[in-house]
Amino acid sequence: MMKNNRESGVCSMKAILIGILASMFFAVTFILNRSMELSGGSWLWSSSLRFFFMVPFLLLIVWGRGNLKQLFFEMKTNPAPWFTWSFVGFVLFYGPITFATGYGPGWLVAGTWQLTIIAGILLTPFFYKIELGNKVREKIPVRGLFFSLIIFAGVALIQSQHGEALSTHTLLLSVLPVAIAAFAYPLGNRKMMEVCNGRLDTFQRVLGMTLATIPVWLLVAATGYITAGPPSQNQVIQTLIVAISSGVIATSLFFVATDMVRNNQEKLASVEATQSTQVLFVLVGEVLLLSTPLPSGLAVTGLITIIIGMLLHSLFTKRGIRPKRMAA
Repeated sequence: MMKNNRESGVCSMKAILIGILASMFFAVTFILNRSMELSGGSWLWSSSLRFFFMVPFLLLIVWGRGNLKQLFFEMKTNPAPWFTWSFVGFVLFYGPITFATGYGPGWLVAGTWQLTIIAGILLTPFFYKIELGNKVREKIPVRGLFFSLIIFAGVALIQSQHGEALSTHTLLLSVLPVAIAAFAYPLGNRKMMEVCNGRLDTFQRVLGMTLATIPVWLLVAATGYITAGPPSQNQVIQTLIVAISSGVIATSLFFVATDMVRNNQEKLASVEATQSTQVLFVLVGEVLLLSTPLPSGLAVTGLITIIIGMLLHSLFTKRGIRPKRMAA
C-alpha cells in the first residue's frame, strides 16, 4: 500500500511538472495573439488558422504511430459526443480568447484565463465515479479549491497593477469572453476523457477534437475573409508558431498530464492549477518582446503568492492519500 502511494505521488509530481511545461508553451498564444491584434490582424484568422495548421502535424504523428484507424472508428461510433465536447473544449475555448485579445493586453487575457484553475474544480460535481458498483457523483475537493484560490489571489494582485487604467468597456469585452473559455476548456477536456475512457492516446484525442471542429473553423475563416480580407503573411507565420507551440506541443503535454491523473479529482485539480504559471511566462515574454514595463509593488507580491499556491498544490499531491490502518 505504501509503495502504491509513493508511486501515485511520483506520478502526480510528473503530471504537475508536465503541466507547468505545457503552460510555458501555452503562453506563446497570449503573446503572439496580442502582437497580431496590434498589427491589425483579425481574431477570426488567428483562431481558425491555428487549427488548420494543427491538422497536418497531428495527422503525421498519429499516422506514424499507426493509430489513425482506431481514432476514426471511435469518432464514427460516437459522432455526437465527439462534436459536442470538441466544440466546447476547442471552439468555445479558443474563439473567445482570440476575440478578447483585440480589446485587452496579453497580461489581462492571460490573467483572466486563470479562472480555469477554479472552474475545473467547480465542474467536479458534473462527473461521476463508480463505487462498489454504484454510480456516485464526484465531490468538490475542498483542499484543492483552497490552494487554487490562493493562486487566483496572486493573479488578482498582478492584475491590480494595471487594472485601474482599463475602462469598463475594455474589461467587459476582454474579461467576459475569457471567463467563458476558462470553463469551456476543462469541461470539454474532461468530457472527452470520459468519452474516450482510456481507449485513445493523447495525440489521437487532440487530432480527433481538432478534426471534429474543422467545419466550424471553416465558417469562422469564411467570416474572416468576408469581413477583413485574407490574412497577412505576418499573421500566417505567427499563427503557425502558435499552432505548433500551443496547439500541438502545449495541448498534447497538458492532455498527457490530465490523463495521468484523470481518476483522481484532487490531483486533476492540481494539474489544472499549473496553468497559473502562464502569467509568469506571459509577463516575461511581453517584457522581452513587446516592451511591457516590469511588474512592481503588488504585482511582485502576486507572483510570490502564485508560487506559494503551486508549492502547496505540489506538496499535497506528492503526499497523496495516506493509507487507512488495517483493523486488528
